Amino acid sequence: MNRLVIWAPLASIAVLLVVFAIALTGRPEGTPGDPMVGRELPDLPVTDFGEGFAAYDPVTADGPYLLNFWASWCAPCRIEHPLLMELAGDGVTIHGITYADRPENARAFLAELGDPFTALAADHERRAALELGVTGAPETFIIDGEGVIRARWRGAITPEIWQQRLEPVWRTVLEDAEESPDAAAGAR
Repeated sequence: MNRLVIWAPLASIAVLLVVFAIALTGRPEGTPGDPMVGRELPDLPVTDFGEGFAAYDPVTADGPYLLNFWASWCAPCRIEHPLLMELAGDGVTIHGITYADRPENARAFLAELGDPFTALAADHERRAALELGVTGAPETFIIDGEGVIRARWRGAITPEIWQQRLEPVWRTVLEDAEESPDAAAGAR
């Protein structure tokens, strides 16, 4: 009886650790099974980023485009920012949503590092992030010409991640948009 009292709690803890390990490592980001991939981008409760910036409106935005959640206080956002600048320079449309950030800090971030965004919105209360299941900044979605989420990446996008995980999806989305005039026009 004494051995059961000692080993039962330890066995329970070991089982829980195994379950948590499987849950945390079970599926790499961006793999099939992401519940948002394949769904139409929902109407997002965002506010204007501010004067002097084009406003991102998820309802009227023409795809395909990248949708990037970011914040000035986010160290990984600084890491991925040069790549976003490069992608924008190569003609990739990127819309940004600030994630729980102060407007003055977000503007200072863009003034310092450059602005890769075609249009911007703010999500001060994280309600838009909640709609998309965003857990933190940065997080990036590929939206196709019909407003459907085709891929998602949680964390900073590095050149390797772009080339290996996201660029193939991006190319497919562009090819689909070229084949479908309605998709290229942003029809939903």
